Order: sequence, then structure tokens, then C-alpha cells
Amino acid sequence: MTTILEEAQALEGEIIANRRWLHEHPEIGFDLPQTTAYVAERLREIGLEPEEIVPGGLVATVGDPSSERCFMLRADMDALPIAEETGLPFASANDYMHACGHDGHTAMLLGAARILKAHEAELAGCVKLMFQPDEEGTAPDEICGNEAMINAGVLENPRIDAAAAIHLMPLTFKRGEVATRLGTAFSSIDDIDIVVHGKGGHGSQPHQTVDPFNIACHLYLAFENLIAREQDPTEQCVISFGAINGGAAANVIPGDVHMLGTLRTISEHTRARMKERMEALCDGIAAAFGGSAEIQFLRGVPSVYNDPALTDELIDYVEAMTGAPVSIMDKPMSGSDDMSTISQAVPTTYFLLGTGTEDEGVHYPVHNARTTFDESVFAEGAALTATVAMRWLEARAHENGEIDG
Repeated sequence: MTTILEEAQALEGEIIANRRWLHEHPEIGFDLPQTTAYVAERLREIGLEPEEIVPGGLVATVGDPSSERCFMLRADMDALPIAEETGLPFASANDYMHACGHDGHTAMLLGAARILKAHEAELAGCVKLMFQPDEEGTAPDEICGNEAMINAGVLENPRIDAAAAIHLMPLTFKRGEVATRLGTAFSSIDDIDIVVHGKGGHGSQPHQTVDPFNIACHLYLAFENLIAREQDPTEQCVISFGAINGGAAANVIPGDVHMLGTLRTISEHTRARMKERMEALCDGIAAAFGGSAEIQFLRGVPSVYNDPALTDELIDYVEAMTGAPVSIMDKPMSGSDDMSTISQAVPTTYFLLGTGTEDEGVHYPVHNARTTFDESVFAEGAALTATVAMRWLEARAHENGEIDG
């Protein structure tokens, strides 16, 4: 009798082919017409009936949707606004890139879907497959894809009892290593949007202007000091900026500068305090230089919380499948994920799947234009997600006396 892992390994070619097509055709935000059409067609080929409940967001079910229990598996499908520099033969055909592994997540869930469909008669309940858009929170979207799908009813009809997801992770974990954490597993995230207002003028006469670049630079350094001198060094908190834009000519001091960044914290107390302090610094520093600054925190999502009881249970299933221990992280990841909104609503476990460390020849992290992901782990990821769903449903049936043994 073949195991689920062996079944996934037999599907490796299909999983990789799906991943490569998705990698070559990246799309961002909620605007995923090619991606959703491709994934929906693959699901229909398996024998499922996908439904697009939000733009770029698909749902399909395996098993009996009228069952009293339902486990949900989620994959994110959106890419990033990055121009790819990997040189892969299946590199992006446009100016976007799957630099966070979402193409792999989607391909692995398609592989799991095929396995689950093959075992549909054995399922002790229902498995819902969630393929979501806009995990990255592409501006100007007010909410991320996970929240949009929750608002559209993804947790109902059938009602979800528990959920799981998996994320590919280069550099941090060894190739094929599975990791997770009980409790808080990822940071919260808030997008930072600051507009600094000054007074423009000629570059030769800065004394007649209020230079918004000067204010922006002082704000940037003040935020660095906020972390270095006001934040408990034993508690994770990260402020990063990815864009500072203003002006269009070398000899013109602009009137405004626009700053875009992120705030990531572990505790809600720190999250609230940091927002308050950043607002105060914007007011005070801008005023000190004769200008003003408006700060907004957009598209915030809380920390991902791995339900301890569920996570303990799913770890056992993964270790039995792989024959290797699951690594338990000693602290939360500083990265963020909008799976957090589901983790607030139902018991959730988020796994990480390593694609290799620097010692294994991996040199670039996620969100880098040269990031690559080792495809040899994809079958393991597909098997993992199918296994935890099947075993969790089976365990609930045992508890209810529906299955002997």
C-alpha cells in the first residue's frame, strides 16, 4: 500500500510543471485573471468545482460539504512587484515575480487536492481548499486577500473547524526541514504611509525653502532610535522603509516627500505604543523644521497564532509521515502573513518548509529578485498538507466513535 508521501512523489512532475507555469505568469494583488483561470482549470481536471468568491480568490471542497466537520487548507497565489533576475528558463515574463514562493504554495495545494480527491471516499468529513489573492497587501487595497475572503464567507458553508497553511522558506531552514511554533508564530504588520510637507524652491537657495527630504531623513533616523532606545531588546519589533520618493529634478527642492514602510511587532501592546510614538515623532520633528507630516497605518493584520493543541496534534502527523522531527522555533518569525486573520477565527497551524540554507547553496532570501526555491521539496509540502487534513478528520471521527480502532 502506497503512503501519502509516495503518492505525492509520484505527482512531483505535475506539481513542478504547475509551479513553473505560475512562476512564468506572475500577477499581483487581487488582479489574478490568468492565475485563477489556470488554477480553476486544474481543479476541474481533478474533478472539483471551484468558485471565485472574491476577485482572484478560489474555493473548492473535497468530501461531503454537509459533513459536521471541515478542515481548511490555504495557499496564497499573488506575486510581488519585483523584476526577476534569476535567469531561470521559466523566469517571469513580465515585471512581477514570485519571490515569496506563492507559486510553490499554490502548486503544492493543487497536488494535495489531487491526493485528497483520490481518497475522497475515505475522508471522515470535508476539506476546503482556499486559494487566496493579495497576501502581500498590494497598494491601494484597503484589506488583504485573507480578510476579503473571510468577509465573502470562506469560513462558512461548510463551517471551518480548523485550518493549516505552509510557507516555503529559503536560508532559514534546511532543505526539506519542517518547522513551526506553538502560540505566536509571526509578527503583526502595519503598512506605514507618511507624507512630509515642506516648502519647495530652488536648490541654490535652501534657506528659502522647508526641505521635506531633510525632515524625512530625520524621521527615518528617529524611527531607528525608537527601536534602539525605547524598545525592549528582548521583544521583536521592526520598522523598515521600502520607498522614499519626492521631486523630479536635480535643482528643485520639492514641496513633499512620500515615505512607505512597515511596522512589525509581536505584542498588541507594543504595536499600539509604536504607532503612538511614531505619530508623535512625525508631529514634533516636522514642526521643528517648519514643516508638517501626516502618518497613516494601513492594511494592518495581527500576529499569526498557532493554536497549541492543534499544532501539537498536527506535528505528530507530520513526524509520522516524514520520519523526521519537526523543528520548533524558539521565537516568532519577524515576517508577517495575513493567515493571521484566520488564526483569530479558528484553530490554525502554520508550517514552514525549508528550501535550503547558505551551506546548501542558497544565497538569497524571500522578496529578493534572485530568490529561487528548490523544487525537490514540493512533493513533501503537498503530502504534508494532505496528511494533516486527512488525519485530523480521522481523529475527530475516532473521538466520536464513528471509526473503530
